Amino acid sequence: MEQNAIFNIQTEEDFLTQALRIFKFQYDNNQVYQSFCSYFNTDPNTVHTLEQIPFLPIEFFKSKDVLSTIATPQITFTSSGTTGSETSKHFVTDLSLYEQSYLTAFKHFYGDIKDYCVLALLPSYLERTGSSLIYMADDLIKKSNHPESGFFLNEYEQLHQLLLKLQRTNTKILIIGVSFALLEFTEKYNMSLPNAIVMETGGMKGRRKEIVRQELHELLSKGFGVQKIHSEYGMTELLSQAYSKGNGVFDCPTWMKILVRDTEDPLSYLNNGKSGGINVIDLANINSCSFIATQDLGKINQDGTFEIIGRFDNSDIRGCNLMVL
Repeated sequence: MEQNAIFNIQTEEDFLTQALRIFKFQYDNNQVYQSFCSYFNTDPNTVHTLEQIPFLPIEFFKSKDVLSTIATPQITFTSSGTTGSETSKHFVTDLSLYEQSYLTAFKHFYGDIKDYCVLALLPSYLERTGSSLIYMADDLIKKSNHPESGFFLNEYEQLHQLLLKLQRTNTKILIIGVSFALLEFTEKYNMSLPNAIVMETGGMKGRRKEIVRQELHELLSKGFGVQKIHSEYGMTELLSQAYSKGNGVFDCPTWMKILVRDTEDPLSYLNNGKSGGINVIDLANINSCSFIATQDLGKINQDGTFEIIGRFDNSDIRGCNLMVL
Protein backbone atom coordinates (compact mmCIF):
# COMPACT_ATOMS: atom_id res chain seq x y z
CA MET A 1 0.00 0.00 0.00
CA GLU A 2 1.29 3.44 -0.97
CA GLN A 3 1.49 5.70 2.09
CA ASN A 4 1.64 8.95 0.15
CA ALA A 5 -1.75 8.23 -1.44
CA ILE A 6 -3.27 8.09 2.04
CA PHE A 7 -1.66 11.17 3.56
CA ASN A 8 -2.19 13.29 0.44
CA ILE A 9 -5.96 12.87 0.28
CA GLN A 10 -7.53 16.15 -0.82
CA THR A 11 -11.16 15.43 -1.73
CA GLU A 12 -14.09 13.23 -0.72
CA GLU A 13 -13.56 11.32 -3.96
CA ASP A 14 -9.93 10.68 -3.02
CA PHE A 15 -11.04 9.41 0.38
CA LEU A 16 -13.64 7.05 -1.06
CA THR A 17 -11.16 5.67 -3.60
CA GLN A 18 -8.56 4.92 -0.93
CA ALA A 19 -11.13 3.60 1.56
CA LEU A 20 -12.53 1.10 -0.94
CA ARG A 21 -9.02 0.03 -1.94
CA ILE A 22 -8.01 -0.53 1.68
CA PHE A 23 -11.28 -2.31 2.45
CA LYS A 24 -10.66 -4.84 -0.31
CA PHE A 25 -7.05 -5.28 0.83
CA GLN A 26 -8.09 -5.91 4.43
CA TYR A 27 -10.94 -8.20 3.44
CA ASP A 28 -8.47 -10.33 1.47
CA ASN A 29 -5.68 -10.33 4.06
CA ASN A 30 -7.27 -10.03 7.50
CA GLN A 31 -8.87 -13.31 8.58
CA VAL A 32 -10.59 -11.78 11.61
CA TYR A 33 -12.11 -9.01 9.51
CA GLN A 34 -13.07 -11.31 6.65
CA SER A 35 -14.84 -13.67 9.06
CA PHE A 36 -16.70 -10.73 10.56
CA CYS A 37 -17.74 -9.50 7.10
CA SER A 38 -18.98 -12.98 6.21
CA TYR A 39 -21.68 -12.70 8.88
CA PHE A 40 -23.20 -9.93 6.78
CA ASN A 41 -22.70 -11.82 3.50
CA THR A 42 -20.53 -8.96 2.32
CA ASP A 43 -19.19 -9.33 -1.21
CA PRO A 44 -16.30 -6.84 -1.55
CA ASN A 45 -17.01 -6.54 -5.28
CA THR A 46 -20.43 -5.04 -4.54
CA VAL A 47 -19.20 -2.50 -1.97
CA HIS A 48 -19.11 0.98 -3.52
CA THR A 49 -19.90 3.34 -0.63
CA LEU A 50 -18.51 3.89 2.86
CA GLU A 51 -21.85 2.92 4.38
CA GLN A 52 -21.66 -0.54 2.78
CA ILE A 53 -18.37 -1.35 4.54
CA PRO A 54 -18.75 -3.46 7.72
CA PHE A 55 -17.20 -1.85 10.80
CA LEU A 56 -15.38 -4.20 13.15
CA PRO A 57 -16.47 -3.81 16.81
CA ILE A 58 -13.57 -2.49 18.85
CA GLU A 59 -13.96 -5.35 21.35
CA PHE A 60 -12.30 -7.69 18.84
CA PHE A 61 -8.95 -6.15 19.74
CA LYS A 62 -9.29 -7.70 23.20
CA SER A 63 -9.61 -11.29 22.03
CA LYS A 64 -8.21 -11.47 18.46
CA ASP A 65 -5.03 -10.58 16.59
CA VAL A 66 -6.42 -8.00 14.16
CA LEU A 67 -3.80 -7.99 11.40
CA SER A 68 -3.84 -7.61 7.62
CA THR A 69 -0.23 -8.68 7.16
CA ILE A 70 2.08 -11.54 8.10
CA ALA A 71 4.88 -9.09 8.94
CA THR A 72 6.28 -9.22 12.47
CA PRO A 73 4.92 -6.43 14.70
CA GLN A 74 7.45 -3.73 15.55
CA ILE A 75 5.50 -2.80 18.68
CA THR A 76 2.32 -3.79 20.49
CA PHE A 77 0.21 -0.96 21.86
CA THR A 78 -2.13 -1.86 24.72
CA SER A 79 -5.06 -0.12 26.33
CA SER A 80 -4.93 0.89 29.98
CA GLY A 81 -7.92 -1.01 31.32
CA THR A 82 -8.93 -1.41 34.92
CA THR A 83 -7.39 -3.94 37.27
CA GLY A 84 -8.32 -7.44 36.14
CA SER A 85 -10.00 -6.32 32.93
CA GLU A 86 -8.99 -7.56 29.51
CA THR A 87 -7.00 -5.01 27.52
CA SER A 88 -6.93 -4.30 23.81
CA LYS A 89 -3.82 -5.16 21.84
CA HIS A 90 -2.90 -3.33 18.65
CA PHE A 91 -0.07 -5.01 16.77
CA VAL A 92 1.75 -2.37 14.71
CA THR A 93 3.93 -3.78 11.95
CA ASP A 94 5.02 -0.43 10.49
CA LEU A 95 5.65 2.38 12.96
CA SER A 96 6.37 4.78 10.12
CA LEU A 97 2.62 4.84 9.39
CA TYR A 98 1.84 5.91 12.94
CA GLU A 99 4.62 8.48 12.97
CA GLN A 100 3.62 9.96 9.62
CA SER A 101 0.00 10.07 10.75
CA TYR A 102 0.49 12.03 13.98
CA LEU A 103 3.25 14.26 12.63
CA THR A 104 1.29 15.20 9.50
CA ALA A 105 -1.89 15.79 11.52
CA PHE A 106 -0.09 17.89 14.13
CA LYS A 107 1.48 20.07 11.45
CA HIS A 108 -1.90 20.53 9.76
CA PHE A 109 -3.67 21.60 12.96
CA TYR A 110 -0.88 23.32 14.92
CA GLY A 111 2.09 24.01 12.67
CA ASP A 112 5.72 22.96 13.07
CA ILE A 113 6.43 20.99 16.25
CA LYS A 114 9.82 22.73 16.40
CA ASP A 115 8.00 25.95 17.31
CA TYR A 116 6.92 24.50 20.67
CA CYS A 117 8.26 23.48 24.02
CA VAL A 118 6.33 20.23 24.61
CA LEU A 119 5.46 19.33 28.20
CA ALA A 120 3.70 16.01 28.79
CA LEU A 121 1.83 15.56 32.08
CA LEU A 122 0.76 11.93 31.64
CA PRO A 123 1.30 10.04 34.91
CA SER A 124 -1.26 7.27 34.36
CA TYR A 125 0.33 6.46 31.00
CA LEU A 126 3.93 6.77 32.17
CA GLU A 127 3.19 4.28 34.95
CA ARG A 128 2.54 1.43 32.51
CA THR A 129 3.98 0.05 29.28
CA GLY A 130 2.52 -0.16 25.79
CA SER A 131 0.89 3.28 25.57
CA SER A 132 0.53 4.67 22.04
CA LEU A 133 0.02 8.13 23.57
CA ILE A 134 3.39 7.95 25.34
CA TYR A 135 5.04 6.87 22.09
CA MET A 136 3.56 9.87 20.28
CA ALA A 137 4.32 12.35 23.08
CA ASP A 138 7.90 11.10 23.36
CA ASP A 139 8.46 11.60 19.64
CA LEU A 140 6.89 15.08 19.70
CA ILE A 141 9.15 15.98 22.64
CA LYS A 142 12.24 14.81 20.74
CA LYS A 143 11.25 16.49 17.49
CA SER A 144 10.50 19.78 19.22
CA ASN A 145 14.27 20.12 19.80
CA HIS A 146 13.54 22.36 22.78
CA PRO A 147 15.92 21.79 25.71
CA GLU A 148 13.10 22.12 28.26
CA SER A 149 10.67 19.71 26.55
CA GLY A 150 9.95 16.58 28.56
CA PHE A 151 7.67 14.36 30.64
CA PHE A 152 6.38 15.10 34.12
CA LEU A 153 5.07 12.47 36.51
CA ASN A 154 4.10 14.40 39.64
CA GLU A 155 6.78 17.12 39.72
CA TYR A 156 4.20 19.90 39.87
CA GLU A 157 6.46 22.52 41.43
CA GLN A 158 9.15 21.87 38.82
CA LEU A 159 6.56 22.21 36.07
CA HIS A 160 5.22 25.39 37.66
CA GLN A 161 8.64 27.04 37.71
CA LEU A 162 9.36 25.96 34.14
CA LEU A 163 6.05 27.39 32.89
CA LEU A 164 6.83 30.73 34.58
CA LYS A 165 10.24 30.76 32.87
CA LEU A 166 8.82 29.87 29.45
CA GLN A 167 6.09 32.50 29.76
CA ARG A 168 8.67 35.20 30.56
CA THR A 169 10.54 34.34 27.36
CA ASN A 170 7.34 34.28 25.23
CA THR A 171 7.96 30.63 24.30
CA LYS A 172 5.13 28.77 22.59
CA ILE A 173 4.10 25.96 24.94
CA LEU A 174 2.20 22.74 24.30
CA ILE A 175 0.98 21.05 27.48
CA ILE A 176 -0.38 17.55 26.83
CA GLY A 177 -2.01 16.10 29.91
CA VAL A 178 -4.45 13.57 31.28
CA SER A 179 -7.40 15.34 32.85
CA PHE A 180 -6.89 14.40 36.51
CA ALA A 181 -3.24 15.53 36.45
CA LEU A 182 -4.09 18.84 34.78
CA LEU A 183 -6.76 19.42 37.43
CA GLU A 184 -4.41 18.55 40.26
CA PHE A 185 -1.89 21.03 38.89
CA THR A 186 -4.43 23.86 38.66
CA GLU A 187 -5.57 23.18 42.23
CA LYS A 188 -2.02 23.95 43.37
CA TYR A 189 -1.17 26.80 41.01
CA ASN A 190 -3.10 29.55 39.27
CA MET A 191 -1.35 30.69 36.11
CA SER A 192 -1.68 33.01 33.16
CA LEU A 193 -0.27 31.33 30.05
CA PRO A 194 -1.44 33.17 26.92
CA ASN A 195 1.34 31.49 24.92
CA ALA A 196 0.23 27.97 25.88
CA ILE A 197 -1.93 25.33 24.24
CA VAL A 198 -3.38 23.08 26.95
CA MET A 199 -4.51 19.75 25.47
CA GLU A 200 -6.34 17.19 27.58
CA THR A 201 -6.19 13.60 26.41
CA GLY A 202 -8.88 11.95 28.48
CA GLY A 203 -10.57 11.32 31.76
CA MET A 204 -9.76 10.62 35.36
CA LYS A 205 -8.41 7.05 34.98
CA GLY A 206 -10.02 6.13 38.29
CA ARG A 207 -7.99 8.78 40.14
CA ARG A 208 -10.94 11.03 40.94
CA LYS A 209 -14.62 11.52 40.20
CA GLU A 210 -15.58 12.05 36.56
CA ILE A 211 -16.99 15.48 35.72
CA VAL A 212 -18.66 16.75 32.59
CA ARG A 213 -16.42 18.15 29.88
CA GLN A 214 -17.76 21.72 30.13
CA GLU A 215 -16.97 21.91 33.85
CA LEU A 216 -13.54 20.35 33.33
CA HIS A 217 -12.65 22.83 30.60
CA GLU A 218 -13.88 25.81 32.64
CA LEU A 219 -11.70 24.77 35.57
CA LEU A 220 -8.65 24.19 33.37
CA SER A 221 -9.14 27.44 31.41
CA LYS A 222 -9.24 29.40 34.64
CA GLY A 223 -6.33 27.51 36.20
CA PHE A 224 -3.98 27.86 33.23
CA GLY A 225 -5.19 31.29 32.16
CA VAL A 226 -6.10 30.25 28.61
CA GLN A 227 -9.25 30.95 26.62
CA LYS A 228 -9.83 27.42 25.30
CA ILE A 229 -8.88 23.89 26.28
CA HIS A 230 -7.85 21.67 23.39
CA SER A 231 -8.52 17.94 23.23
CA GLU A 232 -7.18 14.89 21.44
CA TYR A 233 -9.46 12.04 20.36
CA GLY A 234 -7.55 8.86 19.75
CA MET A 235 -7.47 5.27 20.90
CA THR A 236 -5.16 2.32 21.21
CA GLU A 237 -6.75 0.50 18.27
CA LEU A 238 -6.12 3.29 15.74
CA LEU A 239 -3.14 5.12 14.26
CA SER A 240 -4.76 8.54 13.79
CA GLN A 241 -6.19 11.23 16.05
CA ALA A 242 -8.75 13.98 15.75
CA TYR A 243 -8.22 17.30 17.51
CA SER A 244 -10.43 19.90 19.15
CA LYS A 245 -9.32 23.51 19.55
CA GLY A 246 -12.10 24.19 22.03
CA ASN A 247 -15.65 23.39 23.15
CA GLY A 248 -15.21 19.67 22.47
CA VAL A 249 -15.69 20.11 18.72
CA PHE A 250 -13.32 17.83 16.80
CA ASP A 251 -11.82 17.87 13.32
CA CYS A 252 -10.28 14.86 11.59
CA PRO A 253 -7.22 14.82 9.36
CA THR A 254 -8.09 14.09 5.74
CA TRP A 255 -7.39 10.34 6.00
CA MET A 256 -9.75 9.88 8.97
CA LYS A 257 -13.55 10.08 8.96
CA ILE A 258 -16.41 9.67 11.43
CA LEU A 259 -19.77 8.04 10.67
CA VAL A 260 -22.63 7.89 13.16
CA ARG A 261 -24.57 4.62 13.29
CA ASP A 262 -28.05 4.01 14.63
CA THR A 263 -27.74 2.46 18.10
CA GLU A 264 -30.76 0.26 17.38
CA ASP A 265 -29.57 -0.81 13.92
CA PRO A 266 -25.76 -0.80 13.54
CA LEU A 267 -26.00 -1.14 9.76
CA SER A 268 -27.97 2.11 9.42
CA TYR A 269 -26.49 5.60 9.59
CA LEU A 270 -27.87 8.84 10.96
CA ASN A 271 -27.98 12.31 9.45
CA ASN A 272 -25.80 15.13 10.75
CA GLY A 273 -27.00 16.46 14.08
CA LYS A 274 -28.41 13.10 15.23
CA SER A 275 -26.69 11.25 18.08
CA GLY A 276 -25.60 7.64 17.73
CA GLY A 277 -22.67 5.25 17.84
CA ILE A 278 -19.32 6.47 16.52
CA ASN A 279 -17.71 4.54 13.66
CA VAL A 280 -14.17 5.57 12.74
CA ILE A 281 -12.42 5.16 9.41
CA ASP A 282 -8.66 5.42 9.88
CA LEU A 283 -6.92 4.83 6.57
CA ALA A 284 -3.50 4.95 8.24
CA ASN A 285 -4.37 1.69 10.01
CA ILE A 286 -3.71 -0.28 6.83
CA ASN A 287 -2.02 -3.30 8.40
CA SER A 288 -4.69 -3.82 11.05
CA CYS A 289 -8.27 -2.68 10.43
CA SER A 290 -9.28 0.75 9.19
CA PHE A 291 -13.00 0.41 9.91
CA ILE A 292 -13.79 0.38 13.62
CA ALA A 293 -17.13 0.56 15.45
CA THR A 294 -16.32 2.23 18.77
CA GLN A 295 -18.43 2.31 21.92
CA ASP A 296 -18.53 6.09 21.90
CA LEU A 297 -21.71 8.05 21.39
CA GLY A 298 -21.58 11.26 19.39
CA LYS A 299 -22.88 13.36 16.57
CA ILE A 300 -21.61 14.98 13.38
CA ASN A 301 -22.29 18.70 13.05
CA GLN A 302 -23.50 20.34 9.86
CA ASP A 303 -20.00 21.63 9.08
CA GLY A 304 -18.50 18.14 9.27
CA THR A 305 -16.94 18.50 12.72
CA PHE A 306 -18.01 16.02 15.40
CA GLU A 307 -18.63 15.82 19.13
CA ILE A 308 -18.42 13.00 21.64
CA ILE A 309 -21.37 13.01 24.03
CA GLY A 310 -20.86 9.81 26.02
CA ARG A 311 -20.31 6.11 25.55
CA PHE A 312 -22.02 2.77 25.81
CA ASP A 313 -20.00 1.41 28.73
CA ASN A 314 -16.57 1.46 30.38
CA SER A 315 -14.61 0.22 27.37
CA ASP A 316 -10.91 1.01 27.28
CA ILE A 317 -10.94 3.92 24.89
CA ARG A 318 -8.50 6.80 25.09
CA GLY A 319 -9.84 10.29 24.51
CA CYS A 320 -12.22 12.84 25.91
CA ASN A 321 -15.03 10.35 25.31
CA LEU A 322 -14.73 9.77 29.07
CA MET A 323 -16.48 13.08 29.55
CA VAL A 324 -20.24 12.51 29.52
CA LEU A 325 -22.34 15.61 28.91
